Amino acid sequence: MLSSEIIQIVLFLAVLLLLVKPLGWYMARVYEGKPCGLDRVLGPLERLIYRLCGVNPTSEMSWQRYAIALLAFSFAGFVSLYGLMRIQQGLPFNPEHMPAVPPDLSFNTAVSFLTNTNWQAYGGESTMSYLTQMLGLAVHNFVSAAAGMAVLVALIRGFARRNSQTIGNFWADLTRTTLYILLPLALVLALALVSQGVVQTLGPYQKAALVEPVKGPDGQLVAEQTIAVGPAASQIAIKHLGTNGGGFFNANSAHPLENPTPLSNFLEMLAILLIPASLTYTFGKMVGDTRQGWAVLAAMFIIFLGLFALCYPSERQGTPQLVAAGADITPSASQSGGNMEGKEVRFGIVNSALFATVTTGTSCGAVNSMHDSFTPLGGMVPMWLIQLGEVIFGGVGSGLYGMLIFAIVAVFIAGLMVGRTPEYLGKKIEIFEMKMASLVVLVPVLIALIGTAVAVVMAAGKAGVANPGPHGFSEILYAYSSTANNNGSAFAGLNANSGFYNFSTGLAMLCGRFLFKIPVLAIAGALAGKKSIPVSAGTLQTHGPLFIVLLVGVVLIVGALSFIPALALGPIVEHLMMLGR
Repeated sequence: MLSSEIIQIVLFLAVLLLLVKPLGWYMARVYEGKPCGLDRVLGPLERLIYRLCGVNPTSEMSWQRYAIALLAFSFAGFVSLYGLMRIQQGLPFNPEHMPAVPPDLSFNTAVSFLTNTNWQAYGGESTMSYLTQMLGLAVHNFVSAAAGMAVLVALIRGFARRNSQTIGNFWADLTRTTLYILLPLALVLALALVSQGVVQTLGPYQKAALVEPVKGPDGQLVAEQTIAVGPAASQIAIKHLGTNGGGFFNANSAHPLENPTPLSNFLEMLAILLIPASLTYTFGKMVGDTRQGWAVLAAMFIIFLGLFALCYPSERQGTPQLVAAGADITPSASQSGGNMEGKEVRFGIVNSALFATVTTGTSCGAVNSMHDSFTPLGGMVPMWLIQLGEVIFGGVGSGLYGMLIFAIVAVFIAGLMVGRTPEYLGKKIEIFEMKMASLVVLVPVLIALIGTAVAVVMAAGKAGVANPGPHGFSEILYAYSSTANNNGSAFAGLNANSGFYNFSTGLAMLCGRFLFKIPVLAIAGALAGKKSIPVSAGTLQTHGPLFIVLLVGVVLIVGALSFIPALALGPIVEHLMMLGR
């Protein structure tokens, strides 16, 4: 590893860790209803929103009412976004006269953005009008992220409260998350991205004269190029902060107008991890013991760094086929070396591998390189990070509540080993909590594996594969793993814009999101109604090294047992074939 690459990695992790505590402290004050500074400015707007919507923010909800409010809001978001795409051709802010989006693609995209998956089976610059991008996709980038954070806060209240029948107010949590957290951060990041060259305009697409005119497929001379522009920076900011990942342009963060410089790349990676990492401190503050949050963050970092340490060397070493073809893959001052297929020269190996690990460790799905072009083991790392359940940082809100479910499973296993009733943060973990936790852990696994199995035996599923063999299987496995776990990235060799994939991946996204959230809210309600158990000599310390190791082990074992057989048919056998074995 070059010294410059070490410096980049250390700087990135250091800045992230420095921001965890202040932002986590701020978010805890927002959710606890305490003064946070911005309430003096945005408080009147918050109260106006409540009056207009007829919401009483002090009216607490049971977990059932909280879940109904979440589902009703999501359904309304789906209908509005689907309708907007179907009539965009007749609406303003459509300078390129984009036609209506087809029904199956509209269904898939509406589901994708309301579930915070942002799976894209289309090219943004050739499919969506400016109005659809701003009023439809960008708005859902905010509210789908806010909904995930609201569910997390409800679960945290379940741990923190005693003998309570309520877990908060969904509408208040949604509003405060959007107003006090997501909007201010997105505004700052959008301005920073614009300063780096990310485009932000309502003007039409631009024309540029080619230095060397070329002949088109019809034999006519092409002397100019059309450059797609639009209101990108405002959407790119929340795309990363909300771990959404849906790019304004088809090439996502590999596009020079979406991620033009090394500094913009650094800021976009930082934005992806910023809120998920900081929420661990928020969790610790709200349950009254910040050590609990640091322990969860440590477990996340251990797995994240371990898998990055597999992805980066795999891309740095390149492949025997590149060497046999005469390519120079030795790193030097003039080139990154290694496997540069599908990567931007301005980012190189380390920033491509780090971005891939960051975006799949969270449920973001944004990419600055093509995962389909990674080496077999390098591409397996993003896929397996997704398959672990998107709990290694994970999506904003959803990552931490997923990891807390694994923590519940971990203390249950520890209780079985010592013959003691399991407890976590002073709450007994009983049959109901374990049933719900089992659903949370197993549902995404079943959706991903069943979806893959159906696709590989159906002609419609195999028709989208561009690379037959193990890599084609990996493309399908990645697609259903990504949609079931609400990541949204893909092995781009799979043509997913078909009726079969639009509907099947849409169903995978719906089930993966809501069959995950509802059991989490049920656990929150059950925990809130329990009394607190005093700490005793037999209580497992859930903030120490032993618990961190146990939590890491449970996450990895569940991921390994669930997906290793499928991975063996894809990236693992492809790696052996690459080596000629």
